[in-house]
Amino acid sequence: MAAFGSVFMPKMAVTNFENNQWSDAAIVSSDSIQMHPGAHVLHYSSTCFEGLKAFRHEDGSVHIFRMDQNIKRLAQSSRLLALPEIDEEQVAQMIKDVVAQFADDVPEPPGSMYIRPTHFGTEAAVGKAAAPSLTSMLYVLLSPVGDYFAGGSRALRLLLDETGMRCAPHMGMIKSGGNYASALQPTMQAKADVEADQVLFCPNGDVTETGAANFLLVDGNEIITKALDTSFLHGVTRSSILSLAADLGMTVTERDFTVTELLEFAAKPGVEAMLSGTAAVLTSVGTLIHNGQEHKVGSGETGPIAQKLRQALNDIQWGKAPDTHNWLTRIV
Repeated sequence: MAAFGSVFMPKMAVTNFENNQWSDAAIVSSDSIQMHPGAHVLHYSSTCFEGLKAFRHEDGSVHIFRMDQNIKRLAQSSRLLALPEIDEEQVAQMIKDVVAQFADDVPEPPGSMYIRPTHFGTEAAVGKAAAPSLTSMLYVLLSPVGDYFAGGSRALRLLLDETGMRCAPHMGMIKSGGNYASALQPTMQAKADVEADQVLFCPNGDVTETGAANFLLVDGNEIITKALDTSFLHGVTRSSILSLAADLGMTVTERDFTVTELLEFAAKPGVEAMLSGTAAVLTSVGTLIHNGQEHKVGSGETGPIAQKLRQALNDIQWGKAPDTHNWLTRIV
């Protein structure tokens, strides 16, 4: 089976910002981008993106999950990167139009249609290291995907890194490629050195996030995660999981916590740690690796609360439970 996110639909939606306005959106061939080698994005990383999914329900209808929140975050990322302001209504229509065109290709659960809106600076100006691109392109690319953990999910191993950080603290809430690039080398090193799946970045002992997911803890009836600030990504899946936890009667606590607290917490029986993200949804963490020592989290296996919350989210996405939060946008 093809790797997650490596198969694409042959067409995409695209619009360009030139002369202070967005062009009419068009559906074009997915391999039709032409760019000047001096384009701002290639030299100064003026780029951001989103990841969201469309799901097929049993009646054949297709629904996009939390599109409004992803578009709001794309608008925020664009502003913080000084890219041209996006037209949120236009982007929503582009997403709906291209998903509708390929509605028949949306896989059955647990598969989905992964949707990747991307916005980047196109102005040919290598002298603009300290100035924004005045032109840009925004496209919406589709990728039919299966389950992220096709071989079955297992509890993950995380290396706690107190010296590095995922990205510059003021950049953390921007969903930009550069942030993922900066986390790549430490993540690869952690895999090679201690067989870790991810690095949990904890600069100066402050627990933040991994290279590609938010981090959550469960202690009895309480779910705990770091309070939102500019240093890490404001995950849509994170937000959804916290809402569902509250629906289930759990206490939701958003606060800062340290590596010392985390390791003390991990030693308690029955606790759970989890990563949340669009691709992996919600995945248990079984082992924390710190200063050469391995610390089992609770049982060290996939936790029952993680399974319960993941199932609750999937049931809404797949149309098997009522959409009480109005998270779904029906396309066909």
